[in-house]
Amino acid sequence: MCLPDFSSPSVFAALIDPEKGGRFAITPLSPVHSERRYVPHTAVVETIVTTGTGTVRISDCLSVGDCASLQPQRELLRVVEGLEGRVTLDVHFDPRPGYAKIQVPVRKVGTGAFTCSSGNEHLLLRCDVSLDHDTNGRGMRGQVALSAGERVCFSLSYVSGDPAIILPLGDLAAERLERTARWWRDWSQSCTYEGVHREAVRRSAITLKQMTFAPSGAVVAAPTTSLPEAIGGTRNWDYRYCWLRDAALTMRAFLGLGLLDEAGAFLRWLLHATALTQPRLNIMYDIYGRTDLNEEELDHLAGYRGSGPVRIGNGAHDQIQLDVYGGVISAAVEFAMAGGRLQRDQLNLLAGFGRTVCAIWREPDHGIWEIRGEKRHYTFSKLMCWLALDCLLRLADTDPVSIDRKVFERERDAIRETIETRAWSEKLGSYSGALDEEWPDASLLLMSCLGYTTAAAPRMRATADRIRDVLGCDGLIYRYEHGRDGFESREGAFGICSFWAVDNLAMRGDLQEAEDLFCELLDRSNDVGLYSEEIDPGNGEFLGNFPQAFTHVGLINAAIALEIAKREKRA
Repeated sequence: MCLPDFSSPSVFAALIDPEKGGRFAITPLSPVHSERRYVPHTAVVETIVTTGTGTVRISDCLSVGDCASLQPQRELLRVVEGLEGRVTLDVHFDPRPGYAKIQVPVRKVGTGAFTCSSGNEHLLLRCDVSLDHDTNGRGMRGQVALSAGERVCFSLSYVSGDPAIILPLGDLAAERLERTARWWRDWSQSCTYEGVHREAVRRSAITLKQMTFAPSGAVVAAPTTSLPEAIGGTRNWDYRYCWLRDAALTMRAFLGLGLLDEAGAFLRWLLHATALTQPRLNIMYDIYGRTDLNEEELDHLAGYRGSGPVRIGNGAHDQIQLDVYGGVISAAVEFAMAGGRLQRDQLNLLAGFGRTVCAIWREPDHGIWEIRGEKRHYTFSKLMCWLALDCLLRLADTDPVSIDRKVFERERDAIRETIETRAWSEKLGSYSGALDEEWPDASLLLMSCLGYTTAAAPRMRATADRIRDVLGCDGLIYRYEHGRDGFESREGAFGICSFWAVDNLAMRGDLQEAEDLFCELLDRSNDVGLYSEEIDPGNGEFLGNFPQAFTHVGLINAAIALEIAKREKRA
């Protein structure tokens, strides 16, 4: 839990160090069985725990505030209700602010009220339970017994630079819980997808909304850092930032679901952040558009299941990735084609990015997968440069974009010729991951999705089949072959790549195969419908940061592609 926003230091980080990270645990003393679910169409989590003596329900949410009353900046609300029998709960409140770098004492300031303050930041816990200092010096601890029909509430609020606000408990806390659930139900109704997979699609849409920083519209890749791509490995990265490479597909998901407000907010953030670094683009920005994301290792934290190091910041922030130009420009053009309006300064900004593409597309880069080390001429990067120019040429047909059409057409066509002559490998029988090389790259499944070719075209069909043959495993797809990135440790199959395969199969008309694969992937989600960055094909274990926006974007776009293909077949 990072406060006040995704880019901030953690408060509870037991996930990456159970001893030092800090936690806020509500645990029955003798649990027998538990199950979780999201309250339908909301981001409110319910956990039902059954013990030998009874059953309780724990409801958790980040509350949605009431604009008519004074509220803290953030509130984590936890409501525990007895359902059957009598259950004794252990409550452990042990905040460790600042990535657990500093010791901040918890002080009791009244009956059921506790504060943890550092500088001008204040955490305030209000609860119905009597807590005392833990004998091991780890925060506050206490027990409470609940019978059927009884309820206790916990309100953890955060403010910075303002007086701490004490929110009421009891019925008013229950009202905040219901108000939050109602807000999410109302919001989820704006999702227009009504296909057969609407529950999975709606859950993914809600997950994307949860990973959106409301004040700016930025969508983070994941709300976590350092969850490893291989247990015991060192591919542990901080994903609490916004990657421009994701922009085109994220915009497509928002627009495909009819979420025009989210699409507009996301585009405004994109163009605000990128205007700060024009005419060049960074590969990632934080939720405010900042780019000083220097990587640091937190040696005092053990890492998830001992998989260190724990990192904050991201060393890839200063890489060169040419694909980002296509991501930003195509996102803006898709927004405009869906009826959104681009302002004159935004059109000028996009035209400037297009001129940069004309000047630099022949240069090598680090590619979509951020492979560290020597730069190469990655095929996907060339594809996205082609997309950037093609989108601007299409936009110029309807909007006053200041571009030299002849130059843009010449460079766009030169990129296509380069891809067709240097990225196609006769030996491989498919497009290759880099020019003049011979290795498969799952990102090339997007060549048809992005409009470069059709899914049924012979070269595209051969490429998709080759990727699935070489990189596929039990319905999942790896990004590239092991060792391609220079790491000895293995990684899992990449979640979104598998959904790209569904998209490709649907677009080329193999509907039953696409539907079967999509259903297999739905079965790979966790118990509440969420996905991580990667999945171990052998045991189904999640790997990498969680939940992963890119994977959920892939699910949404694959589901939409399936529905479109079905409608076209019926027609």
